[in-house]
Amino acid sequence: MIWEALKSLFKKPLTVQYLTKPDEKVPVPERYRGKISYNRDACIGCLLCIRTCPAGAITADERKVSFSLDRCIFCGQCSETCPRKAIEITSKFEIVVYTKSEIASQ
Repeated sequence: MIWEALKSLFKKPLTVQYLTKPDEKVPVPERYRGKISYNRDACIGCLLCIRTCPAGAITADERKVSFSLDRCIFCGQCSETCPRKAIEITSKFEIVVYTKSEIASQ
């Protein structure tokens, strides 16, 4: 065990220095499901996304939808069922806030 600890002292670190080097971003896989992007102009108001959302994170007012990212489980079912592709899943994963009310402004 001591031998393994000594060997690791001279190896290059595998982690990214996120706090000290904010320009160095973590590589994200191609199919990563992050924050939801919604194009209100492309939405036709079919509300299929509400029916397929298992977390109930999508609500509608006047045939347009709104998302509650604090309830979203990032499953991607809403983007798969949208016929006009008005909902897209981005690779943005930095959705850190102090209160739930700040999530809507991101």
